Amino acid sequence: MFEIFKIDFLKFTFLDLLDIAIVALIIYKLYNYLRGTIASQIFVGLIIVFILSFTAQAVNLKAISWLLKFITDIWIIAFIILFQPEIRRLLVILAKSPLFKLNFKVESPENAQIITDAAVELAQHQHGALIVVIKSSGIRGFSETGDIIEAKLNKDLLRNIFYPRSPLHDGAVIIKDDVIEAVRCTLPISVTKVVDGETLGLRHRAGLGISEQADVVSIIVSEETGSISIAENGVLTKGVTREALKKRLTKTGRISKYSVWKRLIENFFQKK
Repeated sequence: MFEIFKIDFLKFTFLDLLDIAIVALIIYKLYNYLRGTIASQIFVGLIIVFILSFTAQAVNLKAISWLLKFITDIWIIAFIILFQPEIRRLLVILAKSPLFKLNFKVESPENAQIITDAAVELAQHQHGALIVVIKSSGIRGFSETGDIIEAKLNKDLLRNIFYPRSPLHDGAVIIKDDVIEAVRCTLPISVTKVVDGETLGLRHRAGLGISEQADVVSIIVSEETGSISIAENGVLTKGVTREALKKRLTKTGRISKYSVWKRLIENFFQKK
């Protein structure tokens, strides 16, 4: 189909060209993602072994092909172990099923207003806070690390929970729909330590970490600066305004397949 040229029995078609271009792009993006790290040396070595293995098979060097294939298999396992967080992030993004559920709603306007008002007032008083809003699937395992309260969502209740002298202020609050499911929850810590040149504290890394592993929106209020940050799909946005926070919590819409795949690729190749 769409043959470009032919050498003896070898045909080179447009699909072959497209296949090579996509593989080259993936390799280029991976190299840029890993450049400057120890892992980049392993990645380059793995590519070299692949090239040597392909060459050995092409000229029918059976013993060398077997040896290189054995090395390649071991390196692939090492590669998977080394990049387990990135691979897990991609699988989690796929598991959020945006390809299958193109219509989604994060939060009702009323609930978004309550959460926004509470976050802004906490920021004004520089009371640190970590609020996790569940978008689709539950995170019961993380809720059970804290205290299950199943309380009606309320601005004053959120403010009281994160009051510095409150016994419940440490940890995260998890919200599903209009219910505060649990307080004092322990969340996974992201391996990302620096964003936009600024070192992240544990509260921000926890908010980012849960967004990497679940379909949630994390609202983080800094007790040092009083600024508000949002973490979603493994991406941290700092210095969020009241309007931007409310808009993010109430966003609805239909996502095109192009936008979905674009977001998947951007999240996978996003640098820490």
